[in-house]
Amino acid sequence: MRRLLPCLGLLLALAAPCGPAHAAADANTATEAELDGVRGLGPATTRAILAGRGQRPYADWADLRARVRGLGPRRAQALSVAGLTVDGQPYRR
Repeated sequence: MRRLLPCLGLLLALAAPCGPAHAAADANTATEAELDGVRGLGPATTRAILAGRGQRPYADWADLRARVRGLGPRRAQALSVAGLTVDGQPYRR
């Protein structure tokens, strides 16, 4: 048993995912649950994204930033790193 525990610990460490896991979601197609899974998106911003795209799809990141309050360049960059895209594109300054 004493030999088994270190081996189990090593196996668990090796089986752990490498690096952070990111939830991929596109602002034009993701469900509410998928958007909520993006680190940094809270319920209010998720609702704003869904409401905006209900009027018309987002053309690009500039369009998303203009129509969703509180999305400045830093937050857009952080959301992009966390997996949010607009029409399949990551945010680029």
